[in-house]
Amino acid sequence: MDVVETSIPGLQEIKLDVFSDERGSFREAYQAAKLKDLGVPPLDIVQMNVSESQYGVIRGIHAEPWDKYIHITYGEVFAAIVDLRREAESFGQVATFTLGISNALFVPRGLGNSFAVTTERAVYSYLVTEHWRADNPYPAVAYDDPALAIPWPIDPEKRIVSEKDRTNPTLQDAYGTA
Repeated sequence: MDVVETSIPGLQEIKLDVFSDERGSFREAYQAAKLKDLGVPPLDIVQMNVSESQYGVIRGIHAEPWDKYIHITYGEVFAAIVDLRREAESFGQVATFTLGISNALFVPRGLGNSFAVTTERAVYSYLVTEHWRADNPYPAVAYDDPALAIPWPIDPEKRIVSEKDRTNPTLQDAYGTA
């Protein structure tokens, strides 16, 4: 494993060691002691979520109030992370990644997370440090906000986006600043 610091403070990309042969592959997607030694904050994991989606699905941009460790267990996604921490110098900054079986992301609370499935199917798995609650408001911004200029690799006519995500406010509307 190796950790790469990104342009957004606290957001870390983890490069995983993948061992492959004629049978398939093996990797340690999350190993607390190794990650801690590499500078990834320790996680008090309370829940594991799995999202399976088809090509063209775009989910997000969501900023849940928890730390998140993301790993794609099958397929590939284009991930776009947006800093939604008002107090941060990097507020509104976007970082993008291609995520597959050979890497993972540590996303601290306050960052908006989104992804687009770029293969026929993808299985997006993530560990979180707080339980989801239906009564808790979760900040979100528009995946297609022109001010963010995220270079989505899916043609607009092939995008599959939920009604909720299609109606998220722009960064300007949600936070009063761009």
